[in-house]
Amino acid sequence: MPFQSENSPIPIPPPGEDELPYDDGEPMESERHRAQMDLLIEVLQLFWRDRDDVYVSGNMAIYFSELQAKKNDFRGPDVFVVLDTTRRERKSWVVWQEDGRTPDVVIELLSDSTAAVDRGEKMRIYAKLLHVPEYYLFDPFSGALEAYALDQASRSYVPVPPEANGDVPSASLGLRLGVRQGIYRGLEVDWLRWLDAQGRVLPTGEEQARAAEEQARAAEEQARAAEEQARAAEEQARAAEEQARAAEEQARAASDEAKRLAARLAAYEEQFGPLPGNGPDER
Repeated sequence: MPFQSENSPIPIPPPGEDELPYDDGEPMESERHRAQMDLLIEVLQLFWRDRDDVYVSGNMAIYFSELQAKKNDFRGPDVFVVLDTTRRERKSWVVWQEDGRTPDVVIELLSDSTAAVDRGEKMRIYAKLLHVPEYYLFDPFSGALEAYALDQASRSYVPVPPEANGDVPSASLGLRLGVRQGIYRGLEVDWLRWLDAQGRVLPTGEEQARAAEEQARAAEEQARAAEEQARAAEEQARAAEEQARAAEEQARAASDEAKRLAARLAAYEEQFGPLPGNGPDER
């Protein structure tokens, strides 16, 4: 809706992201909350690094109405994902600058000071005003994960039951969310992780680098093993060649000995006559 000057009936363009405040002034509750937010954002940005139609961010103000923009009374979600948009740098998400696009997925990280708002006012805004299809609540310290899907008829959220292992599907993204223990930024705790359709954890940049290093090390070990096998095969071939040469020399020596003995026998018989049993049969 266009803004209207108090002194003139001529509509003026509403403010955009360059004019509106983008820092909600609310710091993350703890180091773990900040790391959890960055983990969820980093992994999706890496997973979709070749796509230009997805936007992933967090702790960013979302402006959706003239009144709310004037009052600046709405804090941004901890993590949100928008599909069918343009990936570019933004200071805030201004709905009227984004062709009416609103988030497809929102994740809020619970704390004692924010749980009531996350389950109350924010949930109402996401459902009734922004019509966010999927809403998730996660407590980084207890590891409790809640999933909600928007009921289009009532414009309210209904709980999504988890799977047997506690994971929950994201129909909008074709992914899953699940709690997995791991190390991120030096913290070894239970993290909320994005999973693929088969339940495999989508890796962070550090995990990708570690996996690549392990693959390189495995390839190096395989190459070393192949080299050792080739060297062993070469030594076996050399040993077989030496054995064949020794056998050939033995055969040659045996042949020479047989010729020598035959020559001595011929010389003897020439001088003394045939040996007994070597002459013609006599009756």
